[in-house]
Amino acid sequence: MPLVRTASDRRETYGTELFQLTRKRQAVFARQAAADRRIDRKLHLHNRMGQNVSSNSELAKAMDHKNIVELHDREAIRDCLYRYCRGIDRADEAALRSCYWPDAHDNHGAYAGSAEGFIEFALGVFKTEPRNIHQITNILIEFIRPTEAAVESYFTALQRGPDGGRTIRQVLLCGRYCDLFQKRAGEWRIAERTVVYDWLEEQTPQAASEIERFGPRQPIGTSHPDDPVYSLGKRKAQ
Repeated sequence: MPLVRTASDRRETYGTELFQLTRKRQAVFARQAAADRRIDRKLHLHNRMGQNVSSNSELAKAMDHKNIVELHDREAIRDCLYRYCRGIDRADEAALRSCYWPDAHDNHGAYAGSAEGFIEFALGVFKTEPRNIHQITNILIEFIRPTEAAVESYFTALQRGPDGGRTIRQVLLCGRYCDLFQKRAGEWRIAERTVVYDWLEEQTPQAASEIERFGPRQPIGTSHPDDPVYSLGKRKAQ
C-alpha cells in the first residue's frame, strides 16, 4: 500500500525544516560573503595583469557563482519582507527588529523617523491587542550594487484596533513598501523605507467577539509567543 502522509506528519516536517533553516541562515550568509570576496579578488587580479582567466570554463564558473549568489540574495530579501509581516501581525519584537538595520530610517504614514522609533511606536500599539493582517506580493528587486538593492513590494493590510480611545476602527489599506536594502556582513536588512499608500477603506467592525464569530474554526491567530506557528520552530530534528 502507498504511504499516506497525514496533516500532522506534514506539519512536523515543516517545523523541522523551519528550525533547521533558522539555525543555518547566518552560516550561509557568511559563506556567501566570503565566496563573493574570493571571486572578486580573482577577477580583479586577472584584469589588472592584462591576462584572461585561465580558461573559459573558469570564467563561466565564476559567473555561475555570481548568479547563484544573486538568487540567494533575492531570497534573503524576500524572507526579510515576510519576516516583517510576521513581526507586525504577531506582535513579535525580535522578528520586527531583525528586518531593520539599527541606523535605518522609516517614513511610515504619520510617522517619519528612525526605525527604532517606529518599532517603539509599534510596541505601544501591540499592547492594545489589535488584529493586523499583512500580505505582500509583486516584489520587484533591482540591485544597485552587490550590497544594495531598491525593492518595491505591494502590500494589503487589514488593521483593527482602538483609535486611542474606546472606539474600535477597522481599516483596509493597500500600498507599496519602497525600500533600500543593504547587505552587511552577509545579511540583508532594510536601511530606508517609505510607505506609499494607494488605497484606504474605512470598514464597519463586527460587533460580535472573535470567539463568537470564529466559532469552531480554531485555533485563532494570536500574538507572540502563543501563536501556533512558534511551536513549529521548537521541534527538534528526530
